[in-house]
Amino acid sequence: MNDFYYSEKPVSEIKEKEFTDTCAGKLLKLISVSGVFSFENRIDKASRLLIENFKPTGNTVLDVGCGYGAIGLFIKTIYPELSVTMVDINERAVKYSKINAERNYLQVRVIKSDLYSGVESEKFRDIVTNPPIAAGKKVVERLIRESKQHINPGGSLWLVAFHNKGGSSYKKTMQEVFNNVQDVVKKGGIRLYRSILM
Repeated sequence: MNDFYYSEKPVSEIKEKEFTDTCAGKLLKLISVSGVFSFENRIDKASRLLIENFKPTGNTVLDVGCGYGAIGLFIKTIYPELSVTMVDINERAVKYSKINAERNYLQVRVIKSDLYSGVESEKFRDIVTNPPIAAGKKVVERLIRESKQHINPGGSLWLVAFHNKGGSSYKKTMQEVFNNVQDVVKKGGIRLYRSILM
């Protein structure tokens, strides 16, 4: 049986890749794992674009669909004063995000959660996501629509995607939900979109 990185309980054999990577001048020792996005020996290009261009608007950040933890952990390393929460539906992702946090001596909160179910009554200043495109448009659109209930006024949703692989439609949804959206940066077909909760 094939696992997808958005499977709740992956059953595939565990294979690990240990690596170090630098982003925004900071270095982390990470382990990526099979059945979790993204199983490579480096940070994927879209996540890197988000990390390098994210500018916090407050002191709380939620990383939705955190995978093995690259985005949330780099954000915590770059901005150590931030309170970072990371969520993923995939049990293996949650386990490896915790392992990677410990390996780098980072204090973050990692929760098993179907999008926002594990942080139901909480609000954050910023939500960041490299969304689970392979899970389908409905899941990503739900991620965008429900984000509004979890952002403090003046805060932002930051979403990175390949513009021609669903990104353009997610940009439209962000405009519809927040009444604003901007292309923060474009690089190699990838765009970082940002909507602000007014």
